[in-house]
Amino acid sequence: MEEECVSEEMAGEKRVFLNDNYSDTIPLSQLNPGEQGQVIAVEGGHGIRQKLLLRGLFEGSVVRMISCYGPVTVEVDRNTVSIGRGMAQKVLVRRI
Repeated sequence: MEEECVSEEMAGEKRVFLNDNYSDTIPLSQLNPGEQGQVIAVEGGHGIRQKLLLRGLFEGSVVRMISCYGPVTVEVDRNTVSIGRGMAQKVLVRRI
């Protein structure tokens, strides 16, 4: 059985979106190691969107979770990218 990257207190929290386009999305930080997801949206302002864009994380990009403990580490376009958990919470993905 795979370990989940979500703490017990986070497990009880569920995001509710009014828009049906986001009904099957989760924050990037909730992917398990080895899982892949496609970035659907980035919540946040221009600054965070720019930082993520420079690291290859933008709407439509495909990511594979490497590690979700400590900084979140993902593979994007054959590059390894590490971002903080707070930033990873703002990246919404759909499992593929």
